Amino acid sequence: ALMKFKKLAGGGYMKIANQSIGPALHALGYKSNEVDEIINYVIGSMSLDNSPYINKNSLMEKGFSEEDVSNIEAALPGAFEIQHAFNVFVLGEETLKGLGIEEETYTSFDFNLLETLGYTRNEISQANLYICGTQKIEGAPYLKEEHLDVFDCANKCGKDGERFIHYMGHVRMMAAAQPFISGAISKTVNMPNEASIEDIEDCYFEAAKIGVKAIAIYRDGSKASQPLSASSDEGDSDESDPEVNKILEEEAMLVQGNFAPGTSPTKAYAGVNRPRFLLPERRQGWTQEARVAGHKVYLRTGEYPDGTLGEVFIDIAKEGATLKGVLGCFAIAVSKGLQYGVPLEEFVDTFTFQTFEPRGMVEGHENIKMSNSIVDYVFRALGLEYLNRTDIVQVPPKDVPVQETQTVEPVQETQTVEPVQETEVSNNVKTSDLEAKAQEVQFVTKVKEADKEEIIETVSNSVTTVQEVLGDMMGDAPACPDCGHITIRNGSCYKCLNCGNSLGCS
Repeated sequence: ALMKFKKLAGGGYMKIANQSIGPALHALGYKSNEVDEIINYVIGSMSLDNSPYINKNSLMEKGFSEEDVSNIEAALPGAFEIQHAFNVFVLGEETLKGLGIEEETYTSFDFNLLETLGYTRNEISQANLYICGTQKIEGAPYLKEEHLDVFDCANKCGKDGERFIHYMGHVRMMAAAQPFISGAISKTVNMPNEASIEDIEDCYFEAAKIGVKAIAIYRDGSKASQPLSASSDEGDSDESDPEVNKILEEEAMLVQGNFAPGTSPTKAYAGVNRPRFLLPERRQGWTQEARVAGHKVYLRTGEYPDGTLGEVFIDIAKEGATLKGVLGCFAIAVSKGLQYGVPLEEFVDTFTFQTFEPRGMVEGHENIKMSNSIVDYVFRALGLEYLNRTDIVQVPPKDVPVQETQTVEPVQETQTVEPVQETEVSNNVKTSDLEAKAQEVQFVTKVKEADKEEIIETVSNSVTTVQEVLGDMMGDAPACPDCGHITIRNGSCYKCLNCGNSLGCS
């Protein structure tokens, strides 16, 4: 923007004017006095001197002292708007009490000292434009219409500004420079506050389409607190209206499926019987026996009639051990959660990759070969079986049905084309034709089988070669703490070829 406000770590703001305005106006041929007026139109005088309605004289007539006016002058350069320099933090409690203002009044959030002193909204607005500026260049004196493009910014400038650079302008400028740069461009695409989800989606896809290697997007006001701002809100805040808050909370519940932050389950379910979906007395399930780092673990499940998981049992072969009791209670807690409607996805996302002893190699499960803990193993297995989560196992299951559909029997197809009874001569001819076609099919089948064996042998040899090379690089390499895959040496450190994690070296 042409005017920005930087939030300071110790409190308050610092006004930052775009230093390119003056040189740009001079380069466009404007005179010095014209440049000064245009700059004052944008950034304001930042002083009470010669200000309409609200100035040193009018304030002293209202009861302010020389010291009070000096404090206000010092606060104006960092103020969004003029009223931000008229508060208890700038003037002090003694000054406000001396003006006859009660403590309950000046400590309220909607307190406006200038209106309390008798200034009208029009007078405050006129003084604000003179002191704090319009923060835009549209409508500036002497400025020609054809020069407006030079001063367009990523965001609308000021409260009333309408012009800004479209976000695709950023993307296309990056695309123009990208062919001359080996890496990505560290450039943020700034989007206005009213940008929609579709706008952001289009921005990503268009950037990928025209060859930009990487892209970063920031929508103005998307964070509760941002270090740079170009404007401030005017009027009452929605947060002060309890009815608006209630509507916003209901909308958040509908959109996100969650209650507003801070709403306790006890309050949400007050007066309502929470439903529990009990399993039938006789239910299906399965039992998986495996060893995690040498510790035998039995995982048992119970299912609803539609195959949905409803309960979990975890047993280890150490009767009376503390770990056995803790795992048993943990399984009961998870089962109760499932029966009260907690999605299995939540449990899997929460408990996979939990790391503690015993951890290490897994024996007895065809898809899971390494786990970070018994809990990690349990939810990897449940995620694979009930959610088809192949991303959390080391050996994804093979797709057997696809392989079965590839088998073709050409001889049977030729037999189905056998004609209805004809003359003896035609039968002899048809039979010879069928024999010739059958021999041709057998020849083609043999050639394909030979090619297939050759391909399998080539792939097998290449895989063996890769395994030999990686075997030399592994040595005493540890397991990856994220996915459990054996790492390989990478300089003086190790890296994982499965998930890309690096153990020290970047």
